[in-house]
Amino acid sequence: MFRRSMTTLALGMLCAAGAAPLTAAAEADYALQYKFRQGEQVRYRVVHMAKTKTRMGDTEETSQVRTVSVKVWDITEVNDEGDTRFNHGVASVEMSQQAGDAEEIRWDSTSDDIPPVQFSQVAERLGRTLGSVLINSQGQVKERSEGSGGSSSLGMGDVTMPLPANRVKVGDNWAVPREVRARNEAGTQKIIKIRELYTLEKVQTGVATISVRSEPLTPIEDQAVKSQLVQQLSNGTIRFDIDAGRVLSRQLDWDETVVGFQGASSMMEYRARLTEELEASESQRTARLVTPEDADY
Repeated sequence: MFRRSMTTLALGMLCAAGAAPLTAAAEADYALQYKFRQGEQVRYRVVHMAKTKTRMGDTEETSQVRTVSVKVWDITEVNDEGDTRFNHGVASVEMSQQAGDAEEIRWDSTSDDIPPVQFSQVAERLGRTLGSVLINSQGQVKERSEGSGGSSSLGMGDVTMPLPANRVKVGDNWAVPREVRARNEAGTQKIIKIRELYTLEKVQTGVATISVRSEPLTPIEDQAVKSQLVQQLSNGTIRFDIDAGRVLSRQLDWDETVVGFQGASSMMEYRARLTEELEASESQRTARLVTPEDADY
């Protein structure tokens, strides 16, 4: 009886000792901040694929697009408060699109081929600075100047993922509001309020896994309005390197169906995925983006 009691006590102590790190891990909190070095270049490989199917009465059409690009940030300034200024642009792109039964159109900027007219505007902006952005360590944009063509989020978030100002634990979330403009069936413009809800799902070996979900806050009854929002609402997962202070990867998905956006017999299906992976980078690179001072837009 004594030996059984001692064995039970020993097992209990072992279990308690093993449980302590789990509890500590669950209670740990983390500071999520961007950290860059002046002069470095950060590059991401971005793959975006989308398929849209529309039906109007007896007519149905399917269109598909695929884009593989290399996104570039040239870090030009980092101050003592952690604010970072960078020029952003696209170094290369491979594009294809197909509408209905038409022949697929392809172009790869790394080849010597002249781009098709459909891709000519993209080709003109490759290797150039598309904009200059100043962010704080939470990724909030403090200053922005956009070059020719501007930018559009299309539900992909801003140029940086916003991070919480306070330390967070696994399970904590933070939200970022934004507004989208759409027109109803009568042609009246309507402002739709949306929030991006971020949740810290887990932290493993210094990498935070964060989920994001777009949530409309404005009730949407008009299907014409809803059809204009399908590209603005996404769900996905981001992996963030806490020590290095940058996004390692991102995946966003769209899966929306709208019925009756232009009459009872109309239907739209939108399926898409965007993936983004950090490329191995050098602290200094000789090939920098061409700035507005170097070339006319």
